[in-house]
Amino acid sequence: MKVLERVAHLVAQLSSDQRSEFIDLIGSMAAKEADPSRREFLEGFPGGSGLVEDDY
Repeated sequence: MKVLERVAHLVAQLSSDQRSEFIDLIGSMAAKEADPSRREFLEGFPGGSGLVEDDY
């Protein structure tokens, strides 16, 4: 959990362009991921880490 908190803190410091590129990279990784649990994690990472606003 602490690792994810650190990652979330670091990505929060990215510029808007860097954040957008990072989100695109995560999406590409998720699309290629064969393991369903890893794909689910990658798909949920942007919202769960605060990179994007959840619409919930």
